[in-house]
Amino acid sequence: MPILDFLKNKKENNSPKKTKKVSSVKKEEKSEKKAVISAPVAMSTKGFSYEAVKQPHISEKATYLAEDRQYVFVVDNRSNKQEVKKSVEGIYGVNVLSVNLIKVPAKKRRLGRTEGFRKGYKKAIITIKEGQKIEII
Repeated sequence: MPILDFLKNKKENNSPKKTKKVSSVKKEEKSEKKAVISAPVAMSTKGFSYEAVKQPHISEKATYLAEDRQYVFVVDNRSNKQEVKKSVEGIYGVNVLSVNLIKVPAKKRRLGRTEGFRKGYKKAIITIKEGQKIEII
């Protein structure tokens, strides 16, 4: 009967050989859980995070800035200058000289009687070393 199967499992688990194996497996599982919890939220590889830089910001002004070795990226709202610098250097393989962050606020928009907001975002203007180039398009 399947109802009494749990009693058979208890008798098998009470044998001394199997309890040692089960306890060692449980300890390994606990240590694995601790390792997963202590891991950072962002996926990081070799000291930089792919999540700091979201996408390049392509506009007329950004195109003019690219001629002067300055590139514009949309970045995560929680990231700072050091994280953005490491991320751009890691992703594009260039030397970053300076990072300027600009926080673009949300703007009120209206469609008929419905009012809402366009999302705000953070962008970074990156200046790279002379002679280097980032191919965005």
